[in-house]
Amino acid sequence: MASSKKWAALISSIASSFYFFLIFFQVPLFRVQCRSGICTTPIEVTSSQLIANEVFPESVIKALLYPGAFAKAILKSSTIPSYNKLLNLYQLTNLNNASVATDLQCLEILAGSYLSVAGALLCLVRAGRIGLFGTLITLWGLVKEVISLKKHDDIIPTKVVYIYPTMLMAVLCAFLSIRRDLRKIIRCCRASRAVAKSEKSKAKDT
Repeated sequence: MASSKKWAALISSIASSFYFFLIFFQVPLFRVQCRSGICTTPIEVTSSQLIANEVFPESVIKALLYPGAFAKAILKSSTIPSYNKLLNLYQLTNLNNASVATDLQCLEILAGSYLSVAGALLCLVRAGRIGLFGTLITLWGLVKEVISLKKHDDIIPTKVVYIYPTMLMAVLCAFLSIRRDLRKIIRCCRASRAVAKSEKSKAKDT
């Protein structure tokens, strides 16, 4: 039987790959209003804020956006988007002039999106807890937004904020990518199974 270390390494590697795929290929995880209009992925939330605040050059933002734009074009059998026109495609031009009213109101969603993107990047080297923290903070921010919107009788929360089932998949992948915690869980499961077997054998002897 394979050791807990090998099992943890295998599961963590698979989960990390899935998490990177979910984030960087822009699988919709939620729907929320942001500077560019409606954002459905942490990449879109992060990109809209970074380019509006002019934190990074446009080339960095385009590099974040291109994998997802390429994947969407393949799935829809449409023309591969031009790298130079990515900002227009995502409606990220002139965002520094956007009004404060259209800015993302929930800081948890913004901070969680930053951490989710950073965690997905780190998954290429060695998975850590950043991705898990990011997805959990984002999920909490979305739930918080839904709860606050329910206080308004004239607003239907699901039309403004929505959480896709893929969000739970992202949380699961982020958790399973943490190798050290997986090793502890596998050891606990094996220990409890060994105790159950010994108790069963003692019961047979008596």
